[in-house]
Amino acid sequence: MYAIIETGGKQLKVEEGQSIFVEKLEVNPGDEVVFDKVNLVAGAATKIGTPYVDGAKVTCKVEKQGKEKKIIIFKYKQKKGSTRRKQGHRQPYTKLTVVSIEG
Repeated sequence: MYAIIETGGKQLKVEEGQSIFVEKLEVNPGDEVVFDKVNLVAGAATKIGTPYVDGAKVTCKVEKQGKEKKIIIFKYKQKKGSTRRKQGHRQPYTKLTVVSIEG
């Protein structure tokens, strides 16, 4: 059984027991998060929402909060003396484990 949920402006395909990384949520490690924006639930029968499936929910347990590896952003315009710029960025995330899918 799997489901497609919507969180952080993205859609993710999840299965029970799977670990997923989502945009940072304001929760503490060990808490449970319930996603009710479920676009599709597939198992013995497939339910497709318009846009969401009524009564469907995905329950996840929060494993940890963290930051991804640093990416380097380098901007440069040739033949211009002072337009070099180097910038780093680390995107925050929340690691979740899917506990159950209901729908």
